[in-house]
Amino acid sequence: MEINRSNSTKINDVDFNSIKFGEIFTDHMFECNFKNGVWESPVIKPYESLTLDPSTHVFHYGQAIFEGMKGYKDKANKLWLFRPEENYDRLEKSCIRMNIPVLPKKYFFDGLKNIMKVEKDWVSNEPGSSLYIRPFIFSSSEMLAASPSLDYKFLIICSPGASYYSKSLSVYIEDKYSRAAPGGAGFAKAAGNYGAAFYPTTLAMAKGFDQIVWTDSTNHQKIEEVGTMSIAFRLNDRLVTPLTSDTILDGVSRKTVIQVAKDHGIDVEERDVTVKELIKEYNSGNLKEMFGCGTAAVIAKISSFGYKEDKFEIESVPNCYADKIKESIVSIQQNLSEDPHGWRYKVED
Repeated sequence: MEINRSNSTKINDVDFNSIKFGEIFTDHMFECNFKNGVWESPVIKPYESLTLDPSTHVFHYGQAIFEGMKGYKDKANKLWLFRPEENYDRLEKSCIRMNIPVLPKKYFFDGLKNIMKVEKDWVSNEPGSSLYIRPFIFSSSEMLAASPSLDYKFLIICSPGASYYSKSLSVYIEDKYSRAAPGGAGFAKAAGNYGAAFYPTTLAMAKGFDQIVWTDSTNHQKIEEVGTMSIAFRLNDRLVTPLTSDTILDGVSRKTVIQVAKDHGIDVEERDVTVKELIKEYNSGNLKEMFGCGTAAVIAKISSFGYKEDKFEIESVPNCYADKIKESIVSIQQNLSEDPHGWRYKVED
């Protein structure tokens, strides 16, 4: 792999105590192009703007997918990734669904490891710190034709980590708009899934909520996700999360939360949860906690939810599952505890 290092760095101009999520980027980027039917040799080069023709395929037909990951530095200054195999497996599924040539696994891992090593100074070993890593692929042919692109770009860019949600969330259960439908691309991490969510989320925010709880497209009764995260409920001493399907992203964080909860002896159920059941459990006093989980946030507590004209406040409880699970996950990620499931991936020096 060719590595062209930048002659300068932006790191000394960054106030790491006041950065916002996803607004500051590191000094380098990884790039690999698909042309003439093959993925070409990749390169790491100084971070720069892209020059794209107005006819570039992605602008018109939206062939674009991405992943969200984090890199960590422990107290011994060793670099780590967390469950990258899961991210590659999902990227592969997204490629297939969006008719994008599957990226070779070697290029994915070589890109992650080398960009981490090149940008190691951007990774803090302070508790809770991380480097957010964004691998993505988009169609890059210059053509106005409603058919798959011939050319593609795979890039990896990095951003020093900050908390995605700094407070608990108030969410609105959506009963009109849908994130995905059976047979669609809801299980893929496709860019268009997120773009289509902005408008209904904006409507919810105008009502005073922070995010949307997505429901099934048929009857708007089965709960699927919250915002860009998987969702979980604590019903008395059970943790319940919706089953994955072709309308629900198979979240890496979701899998991690389920396993860590089981490690703590918590009874976990993966099953359908309806809006009617959620309100019934709330009214019965059985809904103890509600939270979202995702790479950026790890876990985001939900303090209230709305449905139609009603709003339901969730009181804090002792022995909070969300805090316990998050603490265990972050401890594994930052190499502060044992890794019983082999989730940490060491980036060799």
